[in-house]
Amino acid sequence: HSMDLTNKNIIFVAGLGGIGLDTSRELVKRSPKNLVILDRVDNPVAVAELKAMNPKVTVTYYPYDVTVPVVETVKLLKTIFAKVKTVDVLINGAGILDDHQIERTIAINFTGLVNTTTAMMEFWDKRKGGPGGVVVNICSVTGFNAIYQVPVYSASKAAVVSFTMSMAKLAHITGVTAFSVNPGITKTTLVHKFNSWLDVEPRVAELLLEHPTQTTQQCAQNFVKAIEANKNGAVWKLDLGRLDLVEWTKHWDSGI
Repeated sequence: HSMDLTNKNIIFVAGLGGIGLDTSRELVKRSPKNLVILDRVDNPVAVAELKAMNPKVTVTYYPYDVTVPVVETVKLLKTIFAKVKTVDVLINGAGILDDHQIERTIAINFTGLVNTTTAMMEFWDKRKGGPGGVVVNICSVTGFNAIYQVPVYSASKAAVVSFTMSMAKLAHITGVTAFSVNPGITKTTLVHKFNSWLDVEPRVAELLLEHPTQTTQQCAQNFVKAIEANKNGAVWKLDLGRLDLVEWTKHWDSGI
């Protein structure tokens, strides 16, 4: 079920972030019809650059904070759907890495992703007459291999990997498929300096960057390849400039 992104409509939450912006650049190269970027911070320079890269693509920006209630997100999506009519792909990419901020980590990395997706189901769920769609969740390799010095961050990522797997298994009911994209250590501002839980490891950022890393550009190129592969239920690992499928065994079949 590979997907050609030409003329598709994509909503990208946090499409101006570290990995996000380079991924937006890669997406624009594929000539989608619309790239709708929802981000907390406006970056007019980046948006202008994306627009200039490929005049065939309509790039629009809306301010969006993933911690708002579902009803707020539904309102914003109504505005977007009124303009673009259909949406093919939703990419959820908002995330923070700071284990001092426990509630906020869970609110952005987990609750926000779940709520944004839930709001989208209003428009996509085939039980409501919707056309279905594809959800792409940016999770993290820490979701299945924790950086134990940041247990809150790692657990929030494990939660969204699990949520994504369940969504994939519900696709026959909802018409909405899902897969996760899990970057390894990528050179972004996110990893330059961050706090461990209870300061168990003050040098966690330095120690992490002693490992081999990848650039955001390498990550972005593989990210778009994963979107084009469009494999429901896939757990993609994007690490060291490679794109690999992870064998996910933790999701047992409940038999119900």
